[in-house]
Amino acid sequence: MTFQHSYKLTFSAVVSALVLSACGPANQAETAASSAAAPATQTASKDKSGLAEPLVEHIYTADPSAHVFEGRLYIYPSHDVESGIPENDNGDHFDMRDYHVLSMDEVGGEVTDHGVALSVKDIPWAGRQLWAPDAAYKDGTYYLYFPLKDKQDVFHIGVATSDKPGGPFTAQPEPIEGSFSMDPAVYKDDDGSYYMYFGGIWGGQLQRYEGGTYNPEDVYPADDAPAVKPRIAKMADDMLSFAEAPKEVEILDKDGTPILQGDNDRRFFEAAWVHKYQGKYYFSYSTGDTHKIVYAIGDNPYGPFTYQGVILKPVLGWTNHHSIAKFKGKWYLFYHDSSLSGGKTHLRSVKMTELTYNPDGTIVTIDPYLEP
Repeated sequence: MTFQHSYKLTFSAVVSALVLSACGPANQAETAASSAAAPATQTASKDKSGLAEPLVEHIYTADPSAHVFEGRLYIYPSHDVESGIPENDNGDHFDMRDYHVLSMDEVGGEVTDHGVALSVKDIPWAGRQLWAPDAAYKDGTYYLYFPLKDKQDVFHIGVATSDKPGGPFTAQPEPIEGSFSMDPAVYKDDDGSYYMYFGGIWGGQLQRYEGGTYNPEDVYPADDAPAVKPRIAKMADDMLSFAEAPKEVEILDKDGTPILQGDNDRRFFEAAWVHKYQGKYYFSYSTGDTHKIVYAIGDNPYGPFTYQGVILKPVLGWTNHHSIAKFKGKWYLFYHDSSLSGGKTHLRSVKMTELTYNPDGTIVTIDPYLEP
């Protein structure tokens, strides 16, 4: 049996000490570096404020994937808990065990928690760590896609189904064949085709597939070589499997050369997301250890995508993960930070703010702690 809670969404200042922690000199230096790397065609504009409060405060939530289903805004986050596991580069302290679905009728209105949508104990092939999910809808069925380590501690992507967008969801007995790594994001194109983007380096294990097959050892390209690439696969008609073998997604500099592994301000780390604006495909992602959400633009869902600039500046906490959705005529960015937990990087909270575009189609950079 599921349960529901409703909460009022408001927007006000974050504790000033946390803001100073998130926006110190190191992050200012990163901002300057990313500005210098921006393409010459970028329209000059001031940063936009993204100052916001958590959507809910009774649980910790992160990695929000937002969709509009049945005229209502649904958000599919991961559910952070205090695991007691020491922090490490593999992300073992992110030991999430279930998912809750959030929804709302109006931005700024009540937020409903639909209760536990899926638990690790109800997934037959489960090992540990239910990381960032996504959702899709087709022909009367809602699909929840999730990364999870199997019993051999290797990440794969699973799928669960429901007849309601808020769940509960029932997991398939096995992960998607041919899936690996983490952070699935499913995009529905205008022709009705669905594509899954996925992958994440470091703890996400994407670097272990650089040779085409799984290598239990971490293998990264040299800093002056093309960066580890995210993956894409077209979904089969049943939405439970891939219609093709996953392909690499190319992210290019404005001169047409691949982004390099050592370019930490721009190379892919995790958290792929795709949306379409004025006929163009916007591929956005997290730079990970430089803590920014950036984006590239292309003419095809498979890419290549040309790097454009920064969407969201660094937030409080080590990770940065987002989604972008249009709701009732406006675009919104969904993200998380660790302000509610006082800066604990594994206890995050989902937030949202309006996203705007320059006349040339580039995105106005959002500062999450800039006063309006």
